[in-house]
Amino acid sequence: MSTIFTLFMVLIMIASILLIIMVMAQNPKGGGLSGTFGGTSSAQFGVQRTNDFMEKATWSLGAIIIVLILLSVILTAKPSQQFQQGSAPQTAPGTNNPTTMPAPADK
Repeated sequence: MSTIFTLFMVLIMIASILLIIMVMAQNPKGGGLSGTFGGTSSAQFGVQRTNDFMEKATWSLGAIIIVLILLSVILTAKPSQQFQQGSAPQTAPGTNNPTTMPAPADK
């Protein structure tokens, strides 16, 4: 494995762990189970600003993970086949191309 691929994998794992922590720390917007069992509104005592920051951080971390994954694929991709210039294209076996047809058997 290349060093750049390992670096991308470590960065993706760190961002994923931070995203998990951010999602677990957020209060549910619709109340959820905490609202059913006596939870309070998130707009009291300045908590709304904290929720806005956590929501923006969650979306940002998700975008960072997507960008890191795309960059790792683009930068670490290896070409699977080299094309030679001047060579004739090959056809699949069994086609009706006379150059790929087997010679008729003499009886």
